[in-house]
Amino acid sequence: MNKLRKNKEFNRVYNRGKRINGKYILLFEYRSNEQKFGVVASKKAGNSVYRSRAKRLMREAIRLNLENFKPNFEYILVIKSIFKDKFDEIKYIDIEKDLLNILRRNRNEKNSNISN
Repeated sequence: MNKLRKNKEFNRVYNRGKRINGKYILLFEYRSNEQKFGVVASKKAGNSVYRSRAKRLMREAIRLNLENFKPNFEYILVIKSIFKDKFDEIKYIDIEKDLLNILRRNRNEKNSNISN
């Protein structure tokens, strides 16, 4: 899994990319030459323990579902602040379901735009 590392790369995806909302995740995607990922958890998502757990769960969900991501896109996955409020309740499966739901909705949007 290639990572977005530089601030310039993150800004490009934030400013030019498409934004898709989920329950726990905000996904940004931008067409690129290769597939790269960035995982972000701001201080709104809780203290360092919460943010670290959120990022670990996100990276694992990405790793196990790489085939569902389009190959020539850069992605940023941002943990929403609701994670802090439901820290004890949220499990890996909840994050994975939310991610797959976002990707499914995005794929269906593309297909409906093509047919119109």
